[in-house]
Amino acid sequence: MELRVFKDYGRASAVVADIMSTVLAEKPDAVLCMASGDSPRLACALFCEQVKKEATDCSRLFLVGLDEWVGVPPATPGACSNDFRERLIEPLGLKKEQYHFFNGLASDLREECIKMDTVIAQKGGIDLMVVGVGMNGHIGFNEPGVDAGLKSHVIGLDAVTKEVGQKYFQVGRVLNKGITLGLSYLMEAKKVVLIASGAHKSGVIKKVLTDEVSSAFPATLLRRHGNSVIITDEDATAEIRNITHL
Repeated sequence: MELRVFKDYGRASAVVADIMSTVLAEKPDAVLCMASGDSPRLACALFCEQVKKEATDCSRLFLVGLDEWVGVPPATPGACSNDFRERLIEPLGLKKEQYHFFNGLASDLREECIKMDTVIAQKGGIDLMVVGVGMNGHIGFNEPGVDAGLKSHVIGLDAVTKEVGQKYFQVGRVLNKGITLGLSYLMEAKKVVLIASGAHKSGVIKKVLTDEVSSAFPATLLRRHGNSVIITDEDATAEIRNITHL
C-alpha cells in the first residue's frame, strides 16, 4: 500500500481523476467500481472533464456501484445510485448496459446480491475501485467486525454510519441497513484508490495506517493489498506527521 499526500482536496482529487483516466486509456473495457459520498465527488467531475477534453472512448467502460442504502429510492438525492447517475452516467453518456447498481428497494435483497456477484464475475472482476473511508473505518457498508470474506451482502448499519449518513439527505431518513460489495472484492480488485480529505479524517487515516490489520477497522485491510494507494490532503494526515515508523 502506498500513501500519497497532496496540499489540498483539489490536487488530491485531480490525481485520482488521472488514475481513473489512465486505467481507462490502458483498458477501454475497464470495470470501474465507484463509491458515492463526498470524498470522490470532485474526482468524478475532473475525470469527466478529462474524458470530454481528450475525446476518450467510454463506449466499453463498465461502472459498478459500491453500495446502496436499503429502503431509499434510487432517484432520491443522497441515494448512492443518484450520485452515480449525476456524476458519471449522465456526464459520460453511458448506456444502460454499461452499469449495474444495487436496488435498495428490491423485495429480495439476497437476489440483488446474487445479481451483482454474477455481473462482476461475467465482467472478469474489478479493474479499479475508488472508495472513501467512513469515520468508523468502513469501506462501502462493510461495518466494523464484518466478515472480510463476504462478497455482495446486506448488513445492519453501525450507529456512526446512521448518524453521518443523514448529511446526504435533504430530510431525515431511517437508515438501518445497507447493501454492499464485500471486502473480498476490495482485496481482489486489480487496483484500489482510497481518497480522504479534511482534518476530520486525520484520526481515521492514522488508524488505517497504524491499527492492527483486521475487520475491526475495515480500511486497515488495504495494507494487505498489493496495488492500493491512499490519496489524501495535508489536513487528513495531521495526526501522522510525527510518526516515524510508518
